[in-house]
Amino acid sequence: MKVKTLALVLPLVFATSATMAADEAKPVDPSQQIPGAPDEMARMMMDFTKNADVLKDPRKFVPFFMTATEPSFYFAMANQALEPGQWANTTNSLMSPASYAAWMPLATDPEVYTKWMAAGMDGNFYTALLTQLTDPAKMMRWMMAPLDPKAFELVLKTLNPQMYLNWALSPTDPRWLQAGMTPMNPNAYMGWMGTTMNPATYGNTWKGFATYPYATMPGAMPMPSPAMMPAMPTMQMPAMPAMPVMPAMPYGGMPMPYGAMPR
Repeated sequence: MKVKTLALVLPLVFATSATMAADEAKPVDPSQQIPGAPDEMARMMMDFTKNADVLKDPRKFVPFFMTATEPSFYFAMANQALEPGQWANTTNSLMSPASYAAWMPLATDPEVYTKWMAAGMDGNFYTALLTQLTDPAKMMRWMMAPLDPKAFELVLKTLNPQMYLNWALSPTDPRWLQAGMTPMNPNAYMGWMGTTMNPATYGNTWKGFATYPYATMPGAMPMPSPAMMPAMPTMQMPAMPAMPVMPAMPYGGMPMPYGAMPR
């Protein structure tokens, strides 16, 4: 029984390890990197077109976890929450089709589950998380958080009349006007329809269905490109002959009864 279990588990371990090695070999796009600064991280967390990235890859979750366990991150989140313009950006991101494309791979992309399965069998992943939770310097920063200048700045911001003036003038903010006009824009619904029908929305695994020719099963007949298919000849129907003209009948066009003779 143990031999059968090992025979089933070992191929899965090798496959997930090969997947992680292939991912590490890929060059990292700077635009896809997770910001390390608390202010940038807090701004990204309020953007629903980007905040799902930290859950798609364990390598991105670790730096997020490092920043999210700092007291300065929560000071930055509180500052963002006091800004009406930031809430306008969050509302616009929620109504954007890109938010749907950002979150759907968490439920439909097998590659995401493969990465987390490989991270679950990697001791370095747990070490990186536990190191942040047991860091004495981070514990000291939490103990000194009430005396942090950022905490005083946050308290003084709630006493600033300019903040309340910004909230009173928020209906005139172009970002809020954009959020109010989006439900009346037909292009917004067309964008949502196009995003939901695009296979690439549901993860990297399904991107092949978004390009032509579609991926076919081994042994299946390949699909030719529509540009390579010959044009279908047009069929021309022969012209129908003209119908003969019926001769005019006597008595106003009424047929003459049998045996009746004109007078």
